[in-house]
Amino acid sequence: MAASAADRGQGWLRRYRSILLRVASAAVLGPLVFAALWVGFPWIDLLAALAAPVLVSETLRLTRGQPVTRLLAMAYVLGAALALLWLRHQPDVGRKTVVWIVVCVWATDIGAYVVGRWAGGAKLAPRISPGKTWSGLFGGMAWAAVASALVSYAFGVGQTIDLAVIGAGLAVVAQLGDLLESAAKRRAGVKDSGSLIPGHGGLLDRVDGLVAVLAAVAVIRLLFGGAWPWT
Repeated sequence: MAASAADRGQGWLRRYRSILLRVASAAVLGPLVFAALWVGFPWIDLLAALAAPVLVSETLRLTRGQPVTRLLAMAYVLGAALALLWLRHQPDVGRKTVVWIVVCVWATDIGAYVVGRWAGGAKLAPRISPGKTWSGLFGGMAWAAVASALVSYAFGVGQTIDLAVIGAGLAVVAQLGDLLESAAKRRAGVKDSGSLIPGHGGLLDRVDGLVAVLAAVAVIRLLFGGAWPWT
């Protein structure tokens, strides 16, 4: 009986090991990253400086033998790192912006996972990422919309409805970033971009949606000026 119980315990551990590692990693890394984003200089600069070479290394792993694609991919991830610095160091709205972006992306990931697993349904892009569904996309959009509205309310910036709509839009961008990385991994024949984070794979596996959203928000601000979306 004791051996049988031990076997069952080991079987349970093997089955849920990935989930346990994910929770443990998120519990440790999440608050540290969020604190760096909140405090700003010099921690945000250090965070970007540490993340940039890792992202480049993982990008090179996913684009072997593709010189043009490599250059574009490196410009993409390095541009996102620069976008993070530029957005965070903007006067008055820098802190609000990065917190808003991170919360929206986290809400997208959680909402897409929870709703997708619960509702199931038609696949979003079966050839690229078989696990993603349309219900997950809409769930991520809904969660991001709510999260965006809550952040705007918490910061007292108003525009709650507008930011809810924008949050839903950012969820789509985040999912596109996720699919872009999934396509690169499938083409490279690898499961993860790396093995840096236990239970999560590489850094790019965790921030693929964030990279896309950072790039999108930075481009929109550059095009429209001001401190979009706060003004």
